[in-house]
Amino acid sequence: MDTGDFVYVDYVGRVKYTGEIFDITKEDVAKKENLYRENFKYGPVAVIIDSDLILPGLNEEIKKMKVGEKKTFELKPDKAFGERNTELIKLIPESTFKHQDIDAVPGSYVTINRMRGRIVSVDGGRVKVDFNHPLAGKILLYEVQVTGEIKENDEKIKAVVCYFTGLGKDDIDLKTSGSEAEIMFKKKINLTIEGKEISAKNILKWVSGIEKVKFSEVFEKINR
Repeated sequence: MDTGDFVYVDYVGRVKYTGEIFDITKEDVAKKENLYRENFKYGPVAVIIDSDLILPGLNEEIKKMKVGEKKTFELKPDKAFGERNTELIKLIPESTFKHQDIDAVPGSYVTINRMRGRIVSVDGGRVKVDFNHPLAGKILLYEVQVTGEIKENDEKIKAVVCYFTGLGKDDIDLKTSGSEAEIMFKKKINLTIEGKEISAKNILKWVSGIEKVKFSEVFEKINR
């Protein structure tokens, strides 16, 4: 694989020593492990080699693979979610949570100052919150298969939009004319300006020949 290649990848990600699955694209495995979610879109996901959109170690391993190849490998913390950092465990006054109408319940997740963390304990008017990523410090085990490569620009553009919106390819209408791409959605989606901007930036960076990206919304009259 080379930098900028688009490939489809199927995978199962587990925590090495517990076997806990934290990420999965394979529907049959999800059902077998009693993790199946009715409204989740299973199936291979698009990956851009060296795009920094996936874990560093996962990118390195996929880059070594060929289309059709299956591989199982470990990722140490430095190639995954990093080591645990004790400085990211904070004691916060319980009043901070009350002012924001947040119930400080141990085990629950909260967002404070744009940081997401897990409440560890509540004691003496203080709340201990762990802002480390839940998988920080853990060795991960991945089962990966590269199922295909994306060559056409239209498919690459749709792959980027799907990545940032969670939509399927069939939910997107796309028109390209020269160096311009116009993206329309077949279903209602609340995509923020930031969501459109990051999608557009990645299309402009990774899809050769595209220099302008436009998002259009279509409203149709409903006959009653």
